[in-house]
Amino acid sequence: QVQLVESGGGSVQSGGSLNVSCSATGLTGVDYAMAWFRQAPLEEREGVAFITWRSGITHYHDSVKGRFTISRDHARSTLYLQMSSLKPEDTAIYYCAAAYTREMTMGLRDASSYRYWGQGTQVTVSS
Repeated sequence: QVQLVESGGGSVQSGGSLNVSCSATGLTGVDYAMAWFRQAPLEEREGVAFITWRSGITHYHDSVKGRFTISRDHARSTLYLQMSSLKPEDTAIYYCAAAYTREMTMGLRDASSYRYWGQGTQVTVSS
């Protein structure tokens, strides 16, 4: 059984930094991808950062390029998102997601590709 548990997040002023982590259990091998999605009130869930576990190749939503960094620690089975130069529009619940690459029929950036989700952690950026 795959479980994803986020931690971190919180509140920060505009221009500040926050880190969130996702501890993954139950994933086997290395042929899977993980991602961070976010959802603001009344908005659709959007993907912000993506990583393929085997290669470590990363992709970002244009709105966070240069400000957010996704990384993974295979030994700790943990996914990270370092966020800097935060803006009020980054305020959202941030979700960790995972999927085996063989099951990702809609591609890396599509939320429907991901079978496993964490419960989310709130990030609030005040102006």
